Amino acid sequence: MRLHAIDVTVIVVYLICITLFGLRFRKSQRSLRDYFLADRNIPWWAIGLSIVAAETSTLTIISTPANSYAGNLGFLQVVFGYLLGRIIICLIFIPQYFKGEMFTAYELIHRRFGKTLHRLTASVFLITRAAAEGVRIFAVSIVVSIALGVSDVASIAIIMALTLIYTFEGGLAAVVWTDVVQMAIYVGGTIIGAVMLTHLVPGGWHAIYTATAQAGKLQVFDFSLNFFKTYTFWAGLIGGMFLTTASHGTDQLMVQRLLAARNQRESKKALLGSGLVILMMFTLFLLVGAGLWVFYSLHHPEARFASGDRVFPTFIVKYMPHGISGLLIAAILAAAMSNLSAALNSLSSTTVIDFYMRFRPATPDREQMVLSRVATLIWGVVLFGLAMISRQSHNVLETGLALASVAYGGLLGVFLLGLLTKRARQTGAIAGMLCGLALNGYIWKCTHIPWTWYVTLGTTTTFIAGYLASLVLTDAEPKQPA
Repeated sequence: MRLHAIDVTVIVVYLICITLFGLRFRKSQRSLRDYFLADRNIPWWAIGLSIVAAETSTLTIISTPANSYAGNLGFLQVVFGYLLGRIIICLIFIPQYFKGEMFTAYELIHRRFGKTLHRLTASVFLITRAAAEGVRIFAVSIVVSIALGVSDVASIAIIMALTLIYTFEGGLAAVVWTDVVQMAIYVGGTIIGAVMLTHLVPGGWHAIYTATAQAGKLQVFDFSLNFFKTYTFWAGLIGGMFLTTASHGTDQLMVQRLLAARNQRESKKALLGSGLVILMMFTLFLLVGAGLWVFYSLHHPEARFASGDRVFPTFIVKYMPHGISGLLIAAILAAAMSNLSAALNSLSSTTVIDFYMRFRPATPDREQMVLSRVATLIWGVVLFGLAMISRQSHNVLETGLALASVAYGGLLGVFLLGLLTKRARQTGAIAGMLCGLALNGYIWKCTHIPWTWYVTLGTTTTFIAGYLASLVLTDAEPKQPA
């Protein structure tokens, strides 16, 4: 399978244009506030769309259809939990983030507990975000190898290099505004793919609906009490709520966008608005997967795939008209570049703000900017290496979510200890966090508990253990002001 020259041209034009567009923002970068917060001068709707773009990576576009292709629409139960988590963040987290000027989520931990826990939470973010992002970047190679026949290394290197260029130069402003453009491309491209799918199935949408309904593939809710089943109403609502509260409330990748809003009210509008878009997008991706099941059942019942992640990319390359295939591949690459740019900027901001600037707070602005760009470049190299290691994954969506979820329990538990209690102390919180991380690591590797429960169990363990430990342990170091 190879793309037609027209499709390759579409992809190349997209890659060149989005890189040049991102470079437009390089002249406005004069300080860390500009580079990491875009001078807090971006409208809420753009931040909201950027949140969506960061949340829906290549994993979403190729693995979400794979879920409904093999199963049903049960993943939407998790998305409903995503919406509930956003409400909790608006009530508890965002008001705290806008007390003073913060650049990262972990400065809040420094203000509440002290420097040791500050560095620990920031370190956990750096490690787990880099590992999870490596899996996401690898998802790009699945698409590119199917479309162009290019090796894993070459495909990842191309996307990494182009994304690095505008992220390195333009900072968060380039990240957010390219996110907006890229999201329009991949949502539009997916809608076109869905429309084309209805034309390829005799009887169109009505036939797809009838066949999937009869097969039970349109089922959304599962109210069973099976703890070991990944997608039930309870696992989705509770697990999705904890996951989003952690990812959007404690992960610098998302918190950085909330901090870049003009004020607290706009930050909340961006977050809540992004939730509605997320619900519509996941519904679209899942319906595409159900439609692909009908298409292959009718036309190619003998079709076999090495993994579900290859179903949608294979359909794009083999059955879409010339030009449309190129647009859809460009859409998937857009999602990849969007998420990668966000990861690079958030990893760089945490490295510089939470570590370097704590040791050398008097560093001149010019030197700060140089260090920030160097950190961005270094993390680009690290993510490239991790993407190579991630090639053993079978379902990249669930692998990526599982990697992030292992750490999120400990992070969210610590944040809730700081925000909801007054008796929690740094030493106790550290003990609780280590307990939460150890439990999640054990659950991930040694049990059959689904990833949807990881954050819930890790957060609960961290909170309870941290609170109890705070009652009997005293801090070796006094709490320091941020």
